[in-house]
Amino acid sequence: MAKAKGRVEFDTNRCKGCALCVTACPVKIVHLEQDKINSKGYHPAGVKEMDKCIACTNCATICPDLVITVYKED
Repeated sequence: MAKAKGRVEFDTNRCKGCALCVTACPVKIVHLEQDKINSKGYHPAGVKEMDKCIACTNCATICPDLVITVYKED
């Protein structure tokens, strides 16, 4: 059975850079974008190596501001 694949999207302008999603990611692909600042003045979360996403939804579940959406792909 193949591993699930996912795609993560962030509403970067609402992200406050708390990094809870970073710590919740079991495959360690979520990080804070150090080279970006959103409209609120925070470093928003982003994903490196999207192809490693397993669609677990841990990041979206732990996000207090509901800025993360996870899509499961076949």
